[in-house]
Formats: sequence, C-alpha cells, structure tokens
Amino acid sequence: MKLSILLLIGVFLLELLSAADGQCSRRCTALGSYYVWRGSNLSFVSQMMQVEIATILSYNPQIPNQDSVLADTRVNVPFSCGCLPSRQYLGHLFNFSTSSGDTYDLIARTYYSNLTTIDSLQAFNTYPAWNIPDTGVNINVPVNCTCGDQNVSPEYGLFVTYPLRSGESLESVTASNFLSLDLVRRYNSGNNVSDSGVIFIPGRDQNGNYPPLIPSSRSGLSTGAIAGVSVAAVVAVALFAGCLYVVLRRRKNAKKVQFLSSSSSYEDHSLQADSAGTRSSPLVGITVEKSVEFPYDELAKATDNFSIANKIGEGGFGAVYYAELRGEKAAIKKMDMQADREFLAELRVLTRVHHLNLVRLIGYCVEGSLFLVYEYIENGNLSQHLRSSGREPLPWSTRVQIALDSARGLEYIHEHTVPVYIHRDIKPANILIDTNFHAKVADFGLTKLTEVGSNSLPTGRLVGTFGYMPPEYAQYGDVSPKVDVYAFGVVLYELISAKEAIVKDASSATDSRGLVALFEEVLSKPEPNEDLRKLVDSRLGDNYPLDSVQKMAQLARACTHEAPQLRPSMRSIVVALMTLSSATEDWDVGNFYGNHSLVNLVSGR
Repeated sequence: MKLSILLLIGVFLLELLSAADGQCSRRCTALGSYYVWRGSNLSFVSQMMQVEIATILSYNPQIPNQDSVLADTRVNVPFSCGCLPSRQYLGHLFNFSTSSGDTYDLIARTYYSNLTTIDSLQAFNTYPAWNIPDTGVNINVPVNCTCGDQNVSPEYGLFVTYPLRSGESLESVTASNFLSLDLVRRYNSGNNVSDSGVIFIPGRDQNGNYPPLIPSSRSGLSTGAIAGVSVAAVVAVALFAGCLYVVLRRRKNAKKVQFLSSSSSYEDHSLQADSAGTRSSPLVGITVEKSVEFPYDELAKATDNFSIANKIGEGGFGAVYYAELRGEKAAIKKMDMQADREFLAELRVLTRVHHLNLVRLIGYCVEGSLFLVYEYIENGNLSQHLRSSGREPLPWSTRVQIALDSARGLEYIHEHTVPVYIHRDIKPANILIDTNFHAKVADFGLTKLTEVGSNSLPTGRLVGTFGYMPPEYAQYGDVSPKVDVYAFGVVLYELISAKEAIVKDASSATDSRGLVALFEEVLSKPEPNEDLRKLVDSRLGDNYPLDSVQKMAQLARACTHEAPQLRPSMRSIVVALMTLSSATEDWDVGNFYGNHSLVNLVSGR
C-alpha cells in the first residue's frame, strides 16, 4: 500500500513538473491542410506526409475513393504534433529524401504545398539553399501546429495547419468553415497573417465532430506556484526514488535476472566490443517487468524435456522448440549460457518494443540455460516458403505484402523507439509468416542500439550473415540503420527470385556470386526486362505483373547502393511498398504511378 501511494505521488508530481515546461510540453494529433495540385494524387500526398491512404480517407469523407481526388482541392492529413527539437514551439519534422534538381523552394511550395517555408527548411537543415546535394540526402521538413488553448476555448482540441493561398484570407477561410471570426483571430493572435502564411483553425475528427480540448494540468497555476511546485517536485521525487529503491532492494523480485560477473550496464556493452576480444556477462541485473519469468520445470514439461519431436528450428544461438504454455502456443529458444550477450539483447529489445510486425516476447527463464519464450508463428519463416519444395509458391501479391510488413517492423525500431535499434541480421530466416501470410521480424540477438539523432555506432565485432552485410560494415565495421536497409534490399531480391543471397554456380562446385551483383548486372542494362524475367522465381510462371517486379527490383537496387548515405530510409521504403502494394491488388491498373519513377518514389517524391 505504501509503495502504491508513493507511486501515485511521484507520478502526480512529475506531471506537474512536466507541465511547468509550458505549451511546448503538450502533444496531440494535428491536421495539415494539403493542397492537391495538378499532377499529384493521394498516393503522392501519402508519401509526402508519411501517412497511410486509409488514414487520410478517414479524415476526408468527401473523397469517394482514393483515385478520385480532384486537383485544386484540400485534403486534411493527420500528423503528430509535439515540441520541435531545440525549439519552444509545437510542430512536426517530416523526412524528405532529395532527388536531382530539388530546392528548398520546390520542397516547400510544391511538394509540401506551403505547409512549410524556405526559411524554416534552412533553419532545420545544414545545407545552404544554393548547395543541396542532388540525391539521397534526408531533409528535415518542419510543419508548425497547435494543440489548442484553454484560455481561448475548451471546446476545440484538434486544429488544422492551414496555408493560405492567393485569394484566401483569415475571414474567408473562417466563413467557409462556419467558425467564429473572433475565435479564430484569438487562436492566431501571434500570426501576422494577411493574404499569405499559415493559420490555425479548429478541425473535425474522423467522426465529423470538433473534439474538445483535453485539460492541461498546468491550468490555474501561477508562475510562482509552478516554480514552487517544480522545486518541491524535485525534492519529493528524489525522496520517492530513494524509498522505492529501498523497497525494491528488500523484495526478492522474481522478474530480475542477475549476472554477477560484470558491473557495467548492457547499454555500455552493446555500444563497444571487448578490447581483448573476450566475452563477459553484460549486466549485473535487469528488470523485465513486461515479461513472465517461467520456471524451468514448466518449460521442460511443455516440451517433453526439449525432445527432438518438439524441435521446430535451429538458429545461430540455440534450438527452438514448440510448446503450449498457460493456454497459449509458444516457441521456446534454448540458448547456451555463453550466449548471454545475445539473450540480453533480445530481452532488452522485446520487453521495450511492441509492434504488430515484430515477434512478441512472452517471457524468459535463466535456470541451467537461457530461455526466451515467444509467440508461436504458425507458418514458419520466409526462407522456407521461398525455397522449400514442400510448400506452395507464394503469390506475387503476398510477397509484396510480406515485404511491406517487414519494412514496417524495421521502420518502427529505426524511427519510433528511444533508443533507436539496429537489427543487424535481417534475412528471410528471421522473417516469420503467420496464418494470414503477414510477416513479423524476429531474432533480435544481434541488435545494437544508439541514441536518437546519431547516424552511426562505434565500430564493434563483426556479426551477421554473409551475403547480407553492406560494404561499409563488412570492411570497416561501421554500423548504422543503413545496415538493415542493405540487408532488406537483399531480401527483396530473394522475394523476386527465390534465390539465396549467395548464388552458387551450377557448373562449378566452388564458384559463387552475390545476388546483389547478379541483379545489378541485369538492372544496369538499357533494356533489362527480358533478363529480369529470367531471374523471377520460376514457380510463379507468368502469374506476376512485370511492372511490379521491376519496381521492387529498383527499390532493392536503391537499398543495396554501395554508399550508405544514398540508400533510402526505412520510412521511405514503407511508403514505396505501400504504393506498390496498392497497385499490385489490381494488375490492370494502368499508369498507377503516373510519371513517378521508382527513384522518385523511394525518395518521397
């Protein structure tokens, strides 16, 4: 009971302290009013704003379907609104990858329909306006937003960032949206708006309603009171932490794994290699509150003492067994005690990171050996589906869906977690397929992490699978998210061809060739179609759209570019595959991609 009271007091005081940061501490959903110019479409808007088409449609009931968006109209696109880095105002940073000829003016006025400005782009990027690199450079695109104001009205909690166009004014926009001019003026009191610039107006949610403002905990406190509460909160939280530490030290928490041979943290070890090349246990203790600690006896009973009959797989760090635990089907990985680094890597990642396209960790055990307990994925792994003679060939549309699912899982650990994680062993054997033929990324034993904003990691020991390692990693040990991008490109080639990453020469027992080089030779030809057909999985016959195969091959080629800075981000890859997936649903869609090349598609154009 005392512990519960301490927790409640601590949470309350921390909330007050957070609220003292001011308006910038708020987070909310905002809407961007995107002007659909001639030549663009909903797929293009989706790419620019990095939001799925289905989500955009849910906020725009006036659009009958995604192929019927009229030019010169506006579409409200949802995005996350929070404090911009190193700024004390609200906004969102979108990511744009440049192509030849791009300028800040083109990005701001055309691609983002004036949701941002040239000055804002220059403020958030290091490249001067006259010297933006031609291709493959990520540009930060800031878009301002607001979460509402209790002092103006508690009735409005969703707002549209609305760029005024020629002929529009604060008065005309207010009238066309049936809003009070005085109200909208108060929300824009800090804007010097005439006939240009961005204004904020209340917006409607997916149900067509104006959602109310969620009250802020800071309302009603004076500046002096906030300062007093802040100081008191710091002291109280310190006392709370001390009390909590004493309580937890005294309790024998069953959810704590202890390795006594080292006193350094897992994060420190994960960022550096052992100087002597020897292994040491990476942690004194970790708490895994979101996982179940299973007793050894329960795991042994569920697997018939880890019998061969229950063995369903073998990996680099242990065997995997099927089991039914507490009413749920499970896969148990049994690892040797020497694999403590890999064990802790997976435990750290999967207790912190949860996503539909990442395998779910149920629990663990550290008796005798190291055990990780995952959800059981019924359909095996992608490698089995591509190369096992006992399975039906995957239809092309399913291959595209598997690629998209896998990309979403990787995008999540690259861009939506703190810290950022890098898998380092992406390959078909680590992509699991469920009963609905959706994919989940698995096996995080080689995962590294880095702080947000860091593009690379210090050099460490070389791990992974030959054939999926990019040149900068294989030669110099350089680690960045682009390591996963390269490996994912190899997987895309495998989805097309069903060949392994290293292709053995049928006429020689010793000669072999990388799949990347094989495709590169074909794709670099002026007319690659005929040779590309020869690389497509023969089990597909003619049951695939060549146009879709070409686009996936070009995407894979971009992912496996020799220079890591020229490879797309996983976010851009997701957008490209979303569009490819939509087109693949109906092979008869004519020029679905319009005049946009795959290079432009990957770069977010």
